Amino acid sequence: MTLITQDHPSEKSIALPERVPRHVAIIMDGNGRWARRRGLPRSAGHRQGTENLRRILRAAVDFGVEIMTIYAFSTENWSRPRQEVQLLMRILEMVIDRELVELNRNGVQIRHIGEIDGIPDRLAKKVRHACEMTRHNNRLILNVAFNYGGRDEIVHAVQRIIADGIPAEDVTESLISRYLYTSGLPDPDLIIRTSGEFRLSNFLIWQGSYSEYYYTDVYWPDFDKDEFHKALVEYNRRRRRFGKTDEQIDDEVDNA
Repeated sequence: MTLITQDHPSEKSIALPERVPRHVAIIMDGNGRWARRRGLPRSAGHRQGTENLRRILRAAVDFGVEIMTIYAFSTENWSRPRQEVQLLMRILEMVIDRELVELNRNGVQIRHIGEIDGIPDRLAKKVRHACEMTRHNNRLILNVAFNYGGRDEIVHAVQRIIADGIPAEDVTESLISRYLYTSGLPDPDLIIRTSGEFRLSNFLIWQGSYSEYYYTDVYWPDFDKDEFHKALVEYNRRRRRFGKTDEQIDDEVDNA
């Protein structure tokens, strides 16, 4: 099954917004509630959410997004029921087994962000293999945040800085950014959260300092290309100041 194509006959063409964010991050929330509303087990929601990722990746390519970061499994998710955690591990393994060849063929570069330690050995091996196989691809960078926590990421960055013997006076924001899992990538322009929740849940708390945020009541399995387009349209309505005044921004535009 083709995961990403520029032309997909079952989907209507949607006009591109004027400004397309280079890096979009998504908190894929609401799988369990989507299933419960349909009288289905939570596992059905997780599986449907995984299927939805295919069309959103395809939409990202169609819209011209260069980098996608998805929140697949947080460090806090280990506290969920053991059966559900095992299911989520199996789902990721299944996605790698089923989609890796097609992802690679379509130019998707897979990066794992998070701690590989603690993930079952067989799954960890497949994650490393997927990252290695696709590392030279450049059509779309897909960061999979699995066993990831924003605070944990910063703690590990600081630990590595100390281990490298870097003096305190040399520690800067740019240095810390280089020690994060997203080193070398631009911060997300837009962070989307589905299912109506209004919080970051420990996701990209350093990188998202100046991101635009978009919240929708739509559950992740129902977040389709049209919903994605709505988020991009809203992003185009935002004026990104980065601490500057409107007058400063106007002057920069006039002098560009």
